[in-house]
Amino acid sequence: MTAPEAGRGIGEEYETGIPAQPGPPHDTFRILHVSTGNVCRSPITERLTRHFLADRLGDPAGGGLIVESAGTWGHEGAPMESNAETVLADFGADASGFVGRELLDEHVIRADLVLTATRDHRAQVISMGHSAGLRTFTLKEFTRLVKAIDLATLPPLEDGVVERARALVRAAAALRGWLLAPSVEADEVYDPYGAPLPFFRSIGDEIHEALDPVVTALTGVPARA
Repeated sequence: MTAPEAGRGIGEEYETGIPAQPGPPHDTFRILHVSTGNVCRSPITERLTRHFLADRLGDPAGGGLIVESAGTWGHEGAPMESNAETVLADFGADASGFVGRELLDEHVIRADLVLTATRDHRAQVISMGHSAGLRTFTLKEFTRLVKAIDLATLPPLEDGVVERARALVRAAAALRGWLLAPSVEADEVYDPYGAPLPFFRSIGDEIHEALDPVVTALTGVPARA
């Protein structure tokens, strides 16, 4: 098993050449965003998450949070779609240096939280095994669950954003069977691949709306007015 390439995630250390052990180290928390091709939705979500975390925490390293993405039919080595780059620029997020990846077992093994674009992606991740069920959600599903959590019950940021993130995932997993989606469509982020820029921007707005309460819960810091 080889570790994902250096430089993709906030706070990720340079590779040492020593094979990574299964599971993440305790001083980091790895978030994996998954879509189909890893050129539209998951790159937008990855880079927006990184941007928002750095802004809220005032720390470009993300306090130990590592944010990555991959695709179930990922275009390995492909650049991000140009419309996706434009969407990120609209939010002031950095699209540079992105390289598409195909989802591999090692990505799921190393992830503390997997957020997928659709229910089908979630099912594919869970079908890979690695005890992924309790830490894999669609993005909008996770947002819905996070909104129902009393954030005062989470560890304070002074205890570290990693501990807070782990507690958030446990709390969301405990709520999953009690807070169902109002419809199937409610948990979907639809694929803008090949669509014109206005549709990409609408998907970017959906992703931003879903990410905002998640980042607030992770950091304890609300978005700036």
